[in-house]
Amino acid sequence: MSYTRKEIEQKIKDENVRFIRLQFTDMLGTIKNVEIPLSQLQKALDNKMMFDGSSIEGFVRIEESDMYLYPDLDTFVIFPWTSEKGKVARFICDIYNPDGTPFEGCPRYNLKRNLKKMAELGYDAFNIGTEPEFFLFKLDENGDPSLELNDHGGYFDLAPTDLGENCRRDIVLELEEMGFEIEASHHEVAPGQHEIDFKYSDAVKHADDIQTFKLVVKTIARKHNLHATFMPKPLFGVNGSGMHVNMSLFKDGENTFFDPKGKLQLSDTAYQFIAGIMKHATSFTAVTNPTVNSYKRLVPGYEAPSYVAWSAMNRSPLLRIPNSRGLSTRVEVRSVDPSANPYLALSVLLAAGLDGIENKLTPPPAVDRNIYVMTKEERLENHIEDLPSTLMNALTELKKNAVIVDAMGEHLFEHFIEAKEIEWNMFRTTVHPWEREQYLTMY
Repeated sequence: MSYTRKEIEQKIKDENVRFIRLQFTDMLGTIKNVEIPLSQLQKALDNKMMFDGSSIEGFVRIEESDMYLYPDLDTFVIFPWTSEKGKVARFICDIYNPDGTPFEGCPRYNLKRNLKKMAELGYDAFNIGTEPEFFLFKLDENGDPSLELNDHGGYFDLAPTDLGENCRRDIVLELEEMGFEIEASHHEVAPGQHEIDFKYSDAVKHADDIQTFKLVVKTIARKHNLHATFMPKPLFGVNGSGMHVNMSLFKDGENTFFDPKGKLQLSDTAYQFIAGIMKHATSFTAVTNPTVNSYKRLVPGYEAPSYVAWSAMNRSPLLRIPNSRGLSTRVEVRSVDPSANPYLALSVLLAAGLDGIENKLTPPPAVDRNIYVMTKEERLENHIEDLPSTLMNALTELKKNAVIVDAMGEHLFEHFIEAKEIEWNMFRTTVHPWEREQYLTMY
């Protein structure tokens, strides 16, 4: 929804808004905010609100710390759950340098930079639909997350098995009040796991919506004495949480992936986009699956893809073509998980697909068999690559790929690699409970 400055000021007055949150996203995908009283609104709307960028992961050093927050008026929303005595509203902001230039370490600006490249190739919109999954755990007596699940339901179960239903319904109601168009809400495969699907939109808005969605889910869960987590694999032996990304490119209001006369009713553009995704999949995985824990999900047997392949028939490959055609024709990448920074994830996916289009790449043949039951030899015969098995392997692949590195930009790439290598080394050098269980009495 688009708002003018005057409309925003009137809405703030009508709704008794007392505080404004200026939100932005750091390199790791964490939502940050500077909260200001209403008296500072005009200063914020004039793009004169500063903050210390040196305190934010992946931003700048102390000696160059002053950064400016530029609110995007179209992102204005009032949080419905805040107090009637004085509500809280928010803007999502872009980060700017003191000289008025966009800050290259701002993930939201980086996505806009990649969309500009898309526009130069003649496309109007990169439309995105995602399916972020999450788990609900009970809070303990201290208000901290426990590992006790809220329910023991399964896929599409109803109450009383699905005890998360009331929480999920409240989340949907809050999201709808904030302007989200909810398409579906259901229990997922694993106990305690849930999914709420909202309508597709253009890339920047959708990345904004993902961040807002996460904030609402966590806030409302806490009101139900629950902790919502988007951690990719919080429990061993059950499915992890994914965030399937559905993508399409539009030009002059038409979906360029659809061709009624093409094979599978897909256009050459769609096949080239698929080929680009396939070519760069092992390299963008560090960005779309950015934590040590992400790789506990990308293993056979739990519905998450482990192999680089595509199909219109089955759900075991990395990339699937859903049945819908016409304006709904789309490519679904199934490996992405909700720990990803959505702005960065969409940047690298777009860059991979556009590289396929620019170079008129041809994808390998579709794999319509269940890849999980194939032998290694059969996978090699079908030219099926493995996705990286660890974060460190994924970082190694990322560093070698100029297209994906360029999609991240020099600033974000360098800081991302530095942060993730530290994360890997912390994990690698920590002695974990499993090791003590296995080796303490054996040796």
